[in-house]
Amino acid sequence: MNTKFNHDSALELLREYNKEPFHILHGLTVGACMKWFAGELGYGDDQDFWEVCGILHDIDFEMYPEEHCKKAVELLEKAGAEPEVIHAVCSHGYGECSEVKPEHEMEKVLFACDELTGLIGAAAKMRPSKSVMDMEVKSLKKKFKDKRFAAGCSREIITKGAEQLG
Repeated sequence: MNTKFNHDSALELLREYNKEPFHILHGLTVGACMKWFAGELGYGDDQDFWEVCGILHDIDFEMYPEEHCKKAVELLEKAGAEPEVIHAVCSHGYGECSEVKPEHEMEKVLFACDELTGLIGAAAKMRPSKSVMDMEVKSLKKKFKDKRFAAGCSREIITKGAEQLG
């Protein structure tokens, strides 16, 4: 899959509609995870595409929270985004704020990564190293079970994302 965007141009577009450092960092985090998963799942030639979709997935969230995943269509079309990018971005909110169903494996990974990166990021901040590099899966599973920890990260959506991926 090809896109006119690269990491830098996607980030520039995200920053056009998002000013909060948290939202920028979230887009970059999801983008990095998407790029990694593309390589892991055999989509090495599409890593940049996957990354761009991750960076842009919340393009409309800060300015248009009530129209999340709906206003994205207009913003991305205005920027000249390909239909595949638009579909991916809109599909990450399936069942919550969008009726666009994740179809491609990349879209299912994006759906799963969005909430999961929030939980992982919160867990990393609690560690002395502030890193995921030394985090045990067992530790993360324990945090996942504690509904009070990173309460804004929907366990239901994380579970749904994992189920979509099989």
